[in-house]
Amino acid sequence: QVQLVESGGGLVQAGGSLRLSCAASGRTFSNYAMGWFRQAPGKERELVASNRNGGSTYYADSVKGRFTISRDNAKNTVYLQMNSLKAEDTAVYYCVARAGVLITTPKWDYWGQGTQVTVSS
Repeated sequence: QVQLVESGGGLVQAGGSLRLSCAASGRTFSNYAMGWFRQAPGKERELVASNRNGGSTYYADSVKGRFTISRDNAKNTVYLQMNSLKAEDTAVYYCVARAGVLITTPKWDYWGQGTQVTVSS
């Protein structure tokens, strides 16, 4: 089992920045692919960014150049730095983990409880 706890969400003005953190526990963190999904009201969950330790990184087209995923294996933590935020980035953001290759569907093994990000225009 892997437990994921997100933090760092909140309210920010358009053009501002936020950094989300996700602390993982339970298994060898470095062996897992990590990522961030988001879900806005009335919309499906969308993979925003994902990363496999020492391997590939994925970003949704809508966040390329604005969001950066990073991980600190010593702290068992993955981050999502979000810059130049837009109103359309408003959503609940979920930290996810899986053993295996990166995928863009929601079929990840472990999910955090989610953290709300609200961008005011």
